[in-house]
Amino acid sequence: MQRSAERSQIQPARLARTTEQVARALRRLTDADLLRLEALARLRARGLPGGVAWSDLLNEAIRRALDGSRPWPPGVPLLAFLAQIMRSIWSELCRRDSLERRQVLMAVSRDSDEMDPERIVAATQALATIHKLFTRDAAALNVIAGLADGRTAQEIRAIHDLSEAEYDTIRKRIRRTLLRQGLVGGKP
Repeated sequence: MQRSAERSQIQPARLARTTEQVARALRRLTDADLLRLEALARLRARGLPGGVAWSDLLNEAIRRALDGSRPWPPGVPLLAFLAQIMRSIWSELCRRDSLERRQVLMAVSRDSDEMDPERIVAATQALATIHKLFTRDAAALNVIAGLADGRTAQEIRAIHDLSEAEYDTIRKRIRRTLLRQGLVGGKP
């Protein structure tokens, strides 16, 4: 009984490889390996919401492997491990897009008794465009999601641990970006 308790405490440390081991394995990838990874990333990136590039998908998989947020278990080939991370990212992005589309549909149905198909399409496209504009700005996406959920500034700041100044800066950045893209009008 005591042995199994000791073993369960030791195993997690031995399961995941270190950042240095992952970095060494990545440096040893051959040109053929890199071409395989590119092909897998291109395949996964097709049809992704927000126009995510295959290189972004591959880079994110490598980042997650290196920072340890996705531990590399022993016995799994590096290419298979990175392919699984890309699949996970793909699934995550699709799930997020599906959730956003549902939120748009719910917002549209709350606003009117009739579901106007043109309005739904326009709202969905606007949301996809906004998401694409802020793909690399997690703080802005958090604020946008909070606003879309009908949260107050105070609630958004509390949820994401933002000061009033940080929140205001993010809101201004969002507004300037949307103004540059012609997605919102001038001052209300």
